[in-house]
Amino acid sequence: MDLVFDRVNKRYERREALSDLSFEMHSGEMAFLTGHSGAGKSTLLRLLLLLDRASSGEVSVGGRPLSKVKESRIAKYRQDFGVVFQDHKLLADRSVYHNVALPLEIAGFTKRDIDRRVRAALDKVGLLDRERASPDALSGGEQQRVGIARAVVARPKILIADEPTGNLDPQLSAEIMGLFSAFNSVGVTVIVASHDLALISRMSQRILTLDRGRLITLGAGSRGMNE
Repeated sequence: MDLVFDRVNKRYERREALSDLSFEMHSGEMAFLTGHSGAGKSTLLRLLLLLDRASSGEVSVGGRPLSKVKESRIAKYRQDFGVVFQDHKLLADRSVYHNVALPLEIAGFTKRDIDRRVRAALDKVGLLDRERASPDALSGGEQQRVGIARAVVARPKILIADEPTGNLDPQLSAEIMGLFSAFNSVGVTVIVASHDLALISRMSQRILTLDRGRLITLGAGSRGMNE
Protein backbone atom coordinates (compact mmCIF):
# COMPACT_ATOMS: atom_id res chain seq x y z
CA MET A 1 0.00 0.00 0.00
CA ASP A 2 1.42 3.37 -1.03
CA LEU A 3 1.92 5.96 1.72
CA VAL A 4 1.77 9.65 0.86
CA PHE A 5 2.33 12.68 3.09
CA ASP A 6 1.37 15.83 1.18
CA ARG A 7 2.36 19.10 2.92
CA VAL A 8 1.32 17.73 6.28
CA ASN A 9 1.34 19.92 9.38
CA LYS A 10 0.53 18.81 12.91
CA ARG A 11 0.15 21.44 15.58
CA TYR A 12 -0.38 20.86 19.26
CA GLU A 13 -1.35 23.58 21.68
CA ARG A 14 2.14 24.93 22.27
CA ARG A 15 4.26 23.42 19.52
CA GLU A 16 4.38 22.41 15.89
CA ALA A 17 5.22 18.71 15.74
CA LEU A 18 5.33 18.39 11.92
CA SER A 19 5.84 21.18 9.38
CA ASP A 20 5.12 20.99 5.64
CA LEU A 21 6.02 17.29 5.54
CA SER A 22 5.94 15.73 2.07
CA PHE A 23 7.19 12.31 1.00
CA GLU A 24 5.89 9.04 -0.43
CA MET A 25 6.62 5.36 -0.11
CA HIS A 26 5.50 2.75 -2.59
CA SER A 27 3.96 -0.53 -1.55
CA GLY A 28 6.59 -3.07 -0.53
CA GLU A 29 9.28 -0.52 0.34
CA MET A 30 11.23 -0.28 3.59
CA ALA A 31 12.38 2.93 5.24
CA PHE A 32 14.03 4.07 8.45
CA LEU A 33 12.71 7.13 10.21
CA THR A 34 15.30 8.93 12.30
CA GLY A 35 15.95 12.23 14.05
CA HIS A 36 16.58 13.66 17.50
CA SER A 37 14.16 13.14 20.39
CA GLY A 38 11.14 15.34 19.71
CA ALA A 39 11.85 15.57 15.97
CA GLY A 40 8.39 14.29 15.09
CA LYS A 41 8.93 10.57 14.50
CA SER A 42 6.25 9.38 16.89
CA THR A 43 3.82 12.02 15.62
CA LEU A 44 4.30 10.77 12.06
CA LEU A 45 3.55 7.21 13.14
CA ARG A 46 0.51 8.34 15.14
CA LEU A 47 -0.90 10.03 12.03
CA LEU A 48 -0.44 6.84 10.01
CA LEU A 49 -2.28 4.82 12.65
CA LEU A 50 -5.01 7.46 13.02
CA LEU A 51 -4.17 7.94 16.67
CA ASP A 52 -4.00 11.62 15.67
CA ARG A 53 -5.07 13.60 12.65
CA ALA A 54 -3.14 16.17 10.63
CA SER A 55 -3.86 19.83 11.32
CA SER A 56 -3.51 20.53 7.60
CA GLY A 57 -2.29 18.76 4.48
CA GLU A 58 -3.21 15.16 3.73
CA VAL A 59 -1.97 11.69 4.61
CA SER A 60 -3.08 8.97 2.20
CA VAL A 61 -2.67 5.21 2.56
CA GLY A 62 -3.39 2.96 -0.41
CA GLY A 63 -4.84 5.95 -2.26
CA ARG A 64 -7.28 6.67 0.57
CA PRO A 65 -7.12 10.12 2.22
CA LEU A 66 -7.10 9.58 5.97
CA SER A 67 -9.11 12.76 6.51
CA LYS A 68 -12.03 10.85 4.96
CA VAL A 69 -11.83 7.89 7.36
CA LYS A 70 -14.70 8.13 9.84
CA GLU A 71 -14.15 7.41 13.51
CA SER A 72 -16.36 4.34 13.24
CA ARG A 73 -14.06 2.88 10.54
CA ILE A 74 -10.70 3.45 12.24
CA ALA A 75 -10.53 -0.02 13.81
CA LYS A 76 -11.06 -1.65 10.42
CA TYR A 77 -8.49 0.67 8.82
CA ARG A 78 -5.89 -0.41 11.39
CA GLN A 79 -6.28 -4.06 10.43
CA ASP A 80 -3.81 -3.41 7.60
CA PHE A 81 -1.10 -2.51 10.13
CA GLY A 82 1.16 -4.45 12.45
CA VAL A 83 2.91 -2.47 15.19
CA VAL A 84 6.08 -3.36 17.13
CA PHE A 85 6.84 -1.39 20.30
CA GLN A 86 10.13 -0.81 22.12
CA ASP A 87 8.76 -2.16 25.41
CA HIS A 88 7.09 -5.23 23.84
CA LYS A 89 3.75 -4.70 25.67
CA LEU A 90 3.42 -8.43 26.34
CA LEU A 91 0.86 -9.76 28.81
CA ALA A 92 2.67 -11.48 31.69
CA ASP A 93 -0.29 -13.71 32.53
CA ARG A 94 -0.41 -15.24 29.03
CA SER A 95 1.98 -17.66 27.37
CA VAL A 96 4.01 -16.70 24.30
CA TYR A 97 1.45 -18.55 22.17
CA HIS A 98 -1.51 -16.67 23.63
CA ASN A 99 0.24 -13.29 23.41
CA VAL A 100 0.72 -13.83 19.69
CA ALA A 101 -2.81 -15.19 19.27
CA LEU A 102 -4.48 -12.17 20.90
CA PRO A 103 -5.01 -10.05 17.72
CA LEU A 104 -6.53 -13.04 15.95
CA GLU A 105 -8.83 -13.83 18.87
CA ILE A 106 -10.05 -10.23 18.89
CA ALA A 107 -10.62 -10.36 15.12
CA GLY A 108 -12.71 -13.53 15.46
CA PHE A 109 -10.51 -16.05 13.68
CA THR A 110 -11.33 -19.74 14.13
CA LYS A 111 -9.24 -21.80 16.55
CA ARG A 112 -7.81 -23.77 13.64
CA ASP A 113 -6.70 -20.64 11.79
CA ILE A 114 -5.32 -19.10 14.99
CA ASP A 115 -3.25 -22.21 15.70
CA ARG A 116 -1.86 -22.32 12.16
CA ARG A 117 -1.03 -18.62 11.98
CA VAL A 118 0.48 -18.35 15.46
CA ARG A 119 2.82 -21.28 14.92
CA ALA A 120 3.84 -19.94 11.49
CA ALA A 121 4.61 -16.51 13.00
CA LEU A 122 6.60 -17.99 15.88
CA ASP A 123 8.53 -20.18 13.45
CA LYS A 124 9.48 -17.11 11.38
CA VAL A 125 10.99 -15.39 14.42
CA GLY A 126 12.69 -18.57 15.68
CA LEU A 127 10.58 -19.11 18.79
CA LEU A 128 8.32 -22.03 17.93
CA ASP A 129 9.93 -24.07 20.71
CA ARG A 130 9.05 -21.38 23.31
CA GLU A 131 5.30 -21.15 22.62
CA ARG A 132 4.35 -22.41 26.10
CA ALA A 133 6.80 -20.16 27.94
CA SER A 134 5.85 -17.14 30.00
CA PRO A 135 7.16 -13.80 28.67
CA ASP A 136 9.00 -13.33 31.97
CA ALA A 137 11.08 -16.41 31.18
CA LEU A 138 12.40 -14.89 27.95
CA SER A 139 15.38 -12.65 27.28
CA GLY A 140 14.85 -9.10 26.03
CA GLY A 141 15.64 -10.13 22.48
CA GLU A 142 13.21 -13.05 22.66
CA GLN A 143 10.48 -10.80 24.04
CA GLN A 144 10.98 -8.44 21.11
CA ARG A 145 10.70 -11.39 18.72
CA VAL A 146 7.37 -12.31 20.33
CA GLY A 147 6.25 -8.71 19.79
CA ILE A 148 7.20 -8.99 16.12
CA ALA A 149 5.36 -12.31 15.75
CA ARG A 150 2.25 -10.74 17.26
CA ALA A 151 2.55 -7.78 14.88
CA VAL A 152 2.74 -9.96 11.76
CA VAL A 153 0.43 -12.83 12.74
CA ALA A 154 -2.55 -11.23 10.98
CA ARG A 155 -0.41 -10.71 7.85
CA PRO A 156 -0.52 -6.91 7.74
CA LYS A 157 0.26 -4.93 4.63
CA ILE A 158 2.25 -2.35 6.59
CA LEU A 159 4.59 -3.05 9.52
CA ILE A 160 5.51 -0.16 11.84
CA ALA A 161 8.23 -0.44 14.48
CA ASP A 162 8.84 2.35 17.00
CA GLU A 163 12.40 2.14 18.39
CA PRO A 164 12.30 -1.68 18.35
CA THR A 165 15.98 -2.13 19.26
CA GLY A 166 16.27 0.63 21.88
CA ASN A 167 16.85 -1.84 24.73
CA LEU A 168 18.93 -4.42 22.87
CA ASP A 169 22.66 -4.93 22.40
CA PRO A 170 24.21 -4.44 18.93
CA GLN A 171 24.12 -8.12 17.93
CA LEU A 172 20.47 -8.58 18.91
CA SER A 173 19.60 -5.27 17.26
CA ALA A 174 21.11 -6.47 13.98
CA GLU A 175 19.14 -9.74 14.23
CA ILE A 176 15.87 -7.86 14.81
CA MET A 177 16.54 -5.56 11.86
CA GLY A 178 17.23 -8.66 9.78
CA LEU A 179 13.75 -9.92 10.62
CA PHE A 180 12.21 -6.67 9.39
CA SER A 181 14.16 -7.00 6.15
CA ALA A 182 12.91 -10.57 5.77
CA PHE A 183 9.29 -9.46 6.08
CA ASN A 184 9.93 -6.62 3.64
CA SER A 185 11.39 -9.10 1.15
CA VAL A 186 7.99 -10.80 0.87
CA GLY A 187 6.18 -7.56 0.07
CA VAL A 188 5.35 -6.01 3.45
CA THR A 189 5.82 -2.24 3.61
CA VAL A 190 8.06 -1.56 6.61
CA ILE A 191 8.73 1.68 8.54
CA VAL A 192 11.19 1.57 11.42
CA ALA A 193 11.73 4.56 13.71
CA SER A 194 15.21 4.33 15.19
CA HIS A 195 18.01 6.37 16.76
CA ASP A 196 20.60 3.73 15.86
CA LEU A 197 22.32 5.51 12.97
CA ALA A 198 25.29 3.13 12.92
CA LEU A 199 22.99 0.16 12.41
CA ILE A 200 20.56 1.62 9.89
CA SER A 201 23.39 3.04 7.77
CA ARG A 202 24.43 -0.55 7.09
CA MET A 203 20.96 -1.68 6.03
CA SER A 204 20.93 -0.14 2.49
CA GLN A 205 17.38 1.11 2.91
CA ARG A 206 15.73 4.51 2.62
CA ILE A 207 16.41 6.92 5.48
CA LEU A 208 13.98 9.73 6.32
CA THR A 209 15.50 12.21 8.77
CA LEU A 210 13.33 14.65 10.70
CA ASP A 211 14.53 17.79 12.46
CA ARG A 212 12.03 19.83 14.48
CA GLY A 213 9.16 18.42 12.48
CA ARG A 214 10.69 19.00 9.06
CA LEU A 215 12.06 16.41 6.65
CA ILE A 216 15.70 17.31 6.09
CA THR A 217 17.07 14.14 4.48
CA LEU A 218 15.65 11.62 2.06
CA GLY A 219 18.08 8.74 1.71
CA ALA A 220 19.06 6.85 -1.42
CA GLY A 221 16.10 5.62 -3.42
CA SER A 222 13.66 7.99 -1.75
CA ARG A 223 11.15 10.16 -3.55
CA GLY A 224 10.08 13.54 -2.32
CA MET A 225 6.75 15.03 -3.35
CA ASN A 226 8.32 18.15 -4.79
CA GLU A 227 11.12 16.68 -6.87
